Amino acid sequence: MKFRNALVAATMLALPFAANAQPITGLYVGGGAGVNIMQSQNAKPSFVAPSAALTSKLGPAVAVSLGYGLGNGLRAEIEGDYRYNTFSGNGIGGQEQKYGAMVNVLYDFVGLVPYVQPYVGAGIGYQWAQDRNLYATYSGYRGNPAVGTVRNTKNETEGSWAYQAIVGASMPIVGVPGLALTADYRFMGMNQEREYSVRTPTGAPASLKLGNDYNHSIMVGVRYNFGQAAPVPMAPAAAAVPASPVSRSYLVFFDWDKAVLADRARQIVAEAAANSTKVQYTRLEVNGYTDTSGTPRYNQGLSLRRAQAVAAELVKDGVPKSAISIQGFGDTHLLVQTGPGVREPQNRRVEIIIK
Repeated sequence: MKFRNALVAATMLALPFAANAQPITGLYVGGGAGVNIMQSQNAKPSFVAPSAALTSKLGPAVAVSLGYGLGNGLRAEIEGDYRYNTFSGNGIGGQEQKYGAMVNVLYDFVGLVPYVQPYVGAGIGYQWAQDRNLYATYSGYRGNPAVGTVRNTKNETEGSWAYQAIVGASMPIVGVPGLALTADYRFMGMNQEREYSVRTPTGAPASLKLGNDYNHSIMVGVRYNFGQAAPVPMAPAAAAVPASPVSRSYLVFFDWDKAVLADRARQIVAEAAANSTKVQYTRLEVNGYTDTSGTPRYNQGLSLRRAQAVAAELVKDGVPKSAISIQGFGDTHLLVQTGPGVREPQNRRVEIIIK
C-alpha cells in the first residue's frame, strides 16, 4: 500500500514535466528497479517431514533492456533481469536469486491518455535460479529418531525456460525528446521443479524439491528513444501571413492516409489555377499537412506527397511548374489542435497560397 501511494504521488508531481507521448521509432534503451514478490511455492523433502508452502519476503528486482520501435505502437526488446528473495515456511527456508534474459514484444497505446502512454507486452526467455542456505527441520530419517536440521552442501543453480506478461505506462519528459519515465508490473513464471542435494546432521544424503516458481515484480525506471526527434518549432502558419490585395489562399482536403485528389479537390485546384491568371503573382506556395495519427517521419512524407499531387494538378491546369514551390510540414501547424493519434479531417490538407 505504501509503495502504491508513493507511485501515485510521484506521478502527480511529474505531470507538470510531462509531454504528449509519441510512438517509439528506432532504437531505445531502458532500465528499471523495484520489488519482487515470489509467489508461495511448494517444498517437498525426501526425508520424513511434511511438505510446506514457502512464503517469501519482498526482495529487489532489476531489469535493463535494448529494443527497437516500429513507429506504429509495436516494439521488441531484449531484457536482462535479476531478482532476489528469502523464503520460509513450516521449518523450511532459504534464499533464492534469479537472473536471465527475456525477449519481449510490446504494444504502446498511442494517444489513449494525455501525457501517459499505457503499454502491454509478453516475453519468453531463460532464467537461472540459485537457491542458497537451504534448510529443513526434521524428526527422524531412515529410522533414526534424532531431531535435527538438514542443509544443502553447496549453492546450486538450476535453469529453465521462462515466460512473462507486462502491463505498464510511460510518461515522456518535457525538454528531453525521447526520454520517458516508466512504471510497470511483470509476472514471470518458471515451470520447472528444482531438486537440491542436502545432508542430515548424521551425514546421510537427502534431497529437497522446490515446486514451480512464479514472481510478481513492480518496477519504476527510465527509457530513452534514440529515434525520437525534437519537436519542430512552430513557424507562423501560412494563413497568418499578412494579407495583401494580390494574395489568395485555397484549402484542399484529403481522406485519411491518402494523397489522391477527390473530385471536389480537383475543382478547388482548378479555381486556384484560374484565379492565379487574374492577379499579378511571383509564385504559388503549395504546403502539405497531415493529422497526428501517424508517426512524425511517416506524416512528413505523406504531407509532401499530398503537396506534390496538388502541384501536379496545378501544372495540368496551366500554372507554370517554375512558379510553384512545394513543402511538406507533416503533423505540425494543425488547423484543429488535437493530441497525438487523432484522425482529424481538417488537418489532412494542402494549402495553396498565391503571392
